[in-house]
Amino acid sequence: MQRTAYFLAAAAATLLLTGCAKNASEQDARLTEQWLGRWSGPEGTYLEITGTPADYRLTIANLDGPRRFVGRAQGAQIVFVRDGVAERIRATNGEATGMKWLLDKQNCLTVRSGEGYCRD
Repeated sequence: MQRTAYFLAAAAATLLLTGCAKNASEQDARLTEQWLGRWSGPEGTYLEITGTPADYRLTIANLDGPRRFVGRAQGAQIVFVRDGVAERIRATNGEATGMKWLLDKQNCLTVRSGEGYCRD
């Protein structure tokens, strides 16, 4: 009898954790979907996000021109590979971008310190 109760408790815990993980994953996807569209950086640079959480299309334009990448929602961020390096886009404020031009902004996305894009 005790083994059955233990098994049932373990099964219930597994189902609960699986459901929580699925809900968290759905919440993260909804968060990154809010990032769709164009985000502005200094001096004409920008980040444009289109697509879906499983297949984001990213256009990142720096002073050398635009480049395109494919990304995927992973937690509360978008992960993509650029020049063989795994990069991640995450929500921040202007100060966290590390860019003096964006210091006063509140709604920003940062790839790494010194590379950020904001919306007013």
